[in-house]
Amino acid sequence: MNVVFLSPHFPPNYWPFCARLREFGHNVLGLADAPYEHLRPELRQALTEYYRVSDLHHYDELLRALGYFTHRYGKLDRLDSLNEYWLETEARLREDFNISGLRPADMDRVKRKSVMKALFQKAGLRVAPGRICRSAAELQDFVDEVGYPVVAKPDVGVGAAKTYKITNDEELKAYIASKPPVDYIVEAFVPGRIVTYDGLTDRDGNVVLDSSLEYSKGVMEAVNQDTDLYYYMVRQIPEDLREAGRRVVEAFGVRERFFHFEFFRLEDGSLVALEVNLRPPGGLTVDMFNYANDMDIFREWAHLLTYGRVREKPTYPYFAAYVGRKDHIPYKRSHEQVLAEFGHLIAHHEPISGIFAGAIGNYGYILRHPDLSTLLEAAQAIQERA
Repeated sequence: MNVVFLSPHFPPNYWPFCARLREFGHNVLGLADAPYEHLRPELRQALTEYYRVSDLHHYDELLRALGYFTHRYGKLDRLDSLNEYWLETEARLREDFNISGLRPADMDRVKRKSVMKALFQKAGLRVAPGRICRSAAELQDFVDEVGYPVVAKPDVGVGAAKTYKITNDEELKAYIASKPPVDYIVEAFVPGRIVTYDGLTDRDGNVVLDSSLEYSKGVMEAVNQDTDLYYYMVRQIPEDLREAGRRVVEAFGVRERFFHFEFFRLEDGSLVALEVNLRPPGGLTVDMFNYANDMDIFREWAHLLTYGRVREKPTYPYFAAYVGRKDHIPYKRSHEQVLAEFGHLIAHHEPISGIFAGAIGNYGYILRHPDLSTLLEAAQAIQERA
């Protein structure tokens, strides 16, 4: 099989996807704008060939690259980056080269939050009241209808950047004055905890691997207030969450893809559907999955593409937590003290790429332990302020 991997060097912890594909005997064709010599050695070894373009945003260069790959290796079977940023580019390339996967006609339902909301409702899931408000009058009408607070976020956007929580008339005026010139969806604020249903589907849309995350605070708060957060992977997925997540899989027609669905868990225990992302959960979460289950999700993905199924199912022997720290925050414990005190819990730690730092910190630790309270106490201690 010929697999084109767009931007194989970024996110930096995704290189094992390429390595496992090559181990299964596939041609892994890297396409990016980074100099070849800047790729990590393990990635260079995994690539059958690497085609460098001047800029991944130059679509004509991408067309030439895929034309070259087709001439040299034959029909291209798959193309992906597992990165939400390139979803639309990937869809166009798949259309132009008749490659299996999401096409441009699928983009509205996987990119536009307003369309997601309609599909959630069609699947029988509860959503926060909300709509696109393109004028100050429409915005004021919506606020009059639902009351403060409200949340305004780009209808098409990645993460919580340029997201506003509006609690009074003054903040509403400031939002109107500063809002970027793109469509924003405005929703009633939902006072709940973020929980996720994440996983991987086969070619028929069956969920073959799944997991769930719970957060210490919302990513929007971490970005807008420039504070830190931690989140953890549970050992037992609540049945109502798994049922809701699988209804979303069906409603959105998720086939042979990773997914990351976000919900609010309200105080009364009910769920409100928030957002769909057809990619693996971000940051070091795929690594967390491996540490939580003593398995290799990169290999399982390659096995799925090769044979249509996975070989191993998660057993969740550990809770796994990601704990982020930001450079500007004075912490009680130095990095060295963290390693000395909690080294027995730390499975992995590394600096975080700057593009993700606003949400998950400049440095990240993955902790694991069978007991959740042990992990949460360590997470809170690692983030304790001086």
